[in-house]
Amino acid sequence: MQPSIRAQRPISRRTFIAAAGAVGAGFVLYGLGPGGERVALAEIPGGTLDPAAVPKFAVPLLIPPVMPRAGVSPVKGGRAADLYEISVRQFDQQVLPPGLPMTTVWGYGPIAAQRRRAPMIHHAPSLTIEADWDRPVRVKWVNELVDDAGDHLPHLLPVDPTLHWANPPGGVAGRDSEPDFASTPPLYDGPVPLVTHVHGAVGVGDESDGYAEAWFLPAARDIPDGYATEGTWYDFFAAKAASAHGVEWGPGFAVFQYPNTQRESTLWYHDHTLGMTRLNVYAGPAGFFLVRGGPQGEKSVLDSRTGSTAVLPGPAPRQGDPLAPGKTYHEIPIAVQDRSFNDDGSLFYPDSRAFFDGIVSPLDPAGEFAPYWNPEFFGNMLIANGATWPFQVVEQRRYRFRFLNGCQARFLILDFNAIPGVEVWQIGNEGGFLAEPVDLTTNHGNRLLLGLAERADVVVDFTNVPGGEYVLANVGPDVPFGGGEPGFDFEPADPESTGQVLQFRVVAATAPDPTTPPQFLVLPPITPLPAESGTRPLVLLERAAIGFDADGGEVEGPVEALLGTAAGGVPVPLSWDDAVSENPAVGATEVWEFMNTTGDAHPMHVHEVAFQVVNREGLELDDDEVAVPITPNGSVRPPEEWESGFKDTVIAYPGEVTRVRATFAQPGQFVWHCHIVEHEDNEMMRPYRIGPEQPGQPIEGEP
Repeated sequence: MQPSIRAQRPISRRTFIAAAGAVGAGFVLYGLGPGGERVALAEIPGGTLDPAAVPKFAVPLLIPPVMPRAGVSPVKGGRAADLYEISVRQFDQQVLPPGLPMTTVWGYGPIAAQRRRAPMIHHAPSLTIEADWDRPVRVKWVNELVDDAGDHLPHLLPVDPTLHWANPPGGVAGRDSEPDFASTPPLYDGPVPLVTHVHGAVGVGDESDGYAEAWFLPAARDIPDGYATEGTWYDFFAAKAASAHGVEWGPGFAVFQYPNTQRESTLWYHDHTLGMTRLNVYAGPAGFFLVRGGPQGEKSVLDSRTGSTAVLPGPAPRQGDPLAPGKTYHEIPIAVQDRSFNDDGSLFYPDSRAFFDGIVSPLDPAGEFAPYWNPEFFGNMLIANGATWPFQVVEQRRYRFRFLNGCQARFLILDFNAIPGVEVWQIGNEGGFLAEPVDLTTNHGNRLLLGLAERADVVVDFTNVPGGEYVLANVGPDVPFGGGEPGFDFEPADPESTGQVLQFRVVAATAPDPTTPPQFLVLPPITPLPAESGTRPLVLLERAAIGFDADGGEVEGPVEALLGTAAGGVPVPLSWDDAVSENPAVGATEVWEFMNTTGDAHPMHVHEVAFQVVNREGLELDDDEVAVPITPNGSVRPPEEWESGFKDTVIAYPGEVTRVRATFAQPGQFVWHCHIVEHEDNEMMRPYRIGPEQPGQPIEGEP
């Protein structure tokens, strides 16, 4: 039995947007031809560096050290908080194996530490923030994208200034907007805006959530005259942070505070700037943020054989661990990302819409197609913790891996089948421990499905694996994912490149394994959320138009991805700057229904809350399209086993409604969006508000 979902989906990849009156192709590079055979519609090139020229398994997997604290300080209420000062910088990193050029990247790292020998390292992905349950963490996030002279650095990647984006050159009046141009503009090469979001943080104030319009430029000495240096919401949130936490923001930085009152969880942090997330994250800034402890933490996991506290694989890296090689860890976070490179080692990301489907006209402003934005991007190499195809030495014992899918648009299906004798159990997801361990080996084909931004807490048992070298594979597709099974509904990833993640080198155990076998783990009970007070029908849409390729041929291609409402089953597409339409009351519990009318699966993320997956239900079709009005067909599926407990990101499959239940406890302004970052950056993100408007908040739709 495969871990992916045989979801009901339209055979064609077209969608209908009633209000816009448009019918458009889905985000797809492959289709089904007569008789069901698979037909390539477009190639997926990468940079000039051929993946076949990159040696595999030449370097060890980096196990990220713990981010050093800058100090400890009381906060309002007399409680102690851990303080951090973290910046984003540009630097060269050996992402490709030694012997190939280094890669210029961006990454987070500490700029102050209370310990003299702390690891003062900027890396992509970055060091792990270790947080204790119910102990606040306060971070000064600094944008240091400047050169040695203090002048701003341009982006490493092509910035499309025709999208609805941060738009610093628009000034205060034009920031956070979709600019008008008389002709197709060049790529933006000005100072780079940043704002950090801790993905999965619950109970955080909106001033600390990394709102897409709260970005800030570096404090560079050469910011052009007339540029906006902060986003629309920056000043409002700065005043709110001063009142709530007694902190000051300033040029090039903001100070956020995280309460960490949620369940023990695997979170991560990354940039969230309006219209630029795809580029800023691809450049490198990201890292794990782990919340440990509390009444539903690791110490509450029991061993069913004795009733005593279970022993999970460890240790993990800890605050103050030395950087000297030889330290052994049995709990390891692993961020899997896809990238492409050029021969000089530089990151490759397309700088033309033609890369995706060949469309060269009509481009903005003559037509609807953004000149540089690509609807999706699939790198042709996989990296794990910042290196292409690394290896990890493991003993014949149990390990705990925290996997993150940090790709751009690629769904991963991690495949352990090439590791003989291995046993794989999932014990947690984004929101902490599951209701009970899930045996992926026996019941789910030894595979682990991960949508974009999803995390999985997994115990992998190498006890019975013969000594040797084995590859962790990926059998997710190299194209947009719509559900189904590899080899049946879609071609798996290229087995010579994106079909390989990393290598395990299995050696004999050096000591007995004291950990509890996963089948005997009793995980902390899941407390159901209250019954909902209401249900919100929401819709996932795509809009397309007819363009022309270099030979003048007609090509139907995506223009933007959209979210909207579905009152009475009729889709109403909404853009980022439309008025808030989702406005739960403070303390309300609601069910949100994600009705996917497109041909692709979308990983839906709701900021500020941890939700419970309720179920999925098929939608009525009309000539292989989702029928309008949108109508559930009565074919209801329960959540998958690995979706028990709490989540912050859920896969919404095509031709289905996916329902989640959440309690909205913290008032403020937040967002919900698709985590395919190319979609998020071109209108597949919406603001939502918990409770009433706040006095003095920016007026929606105005700078």
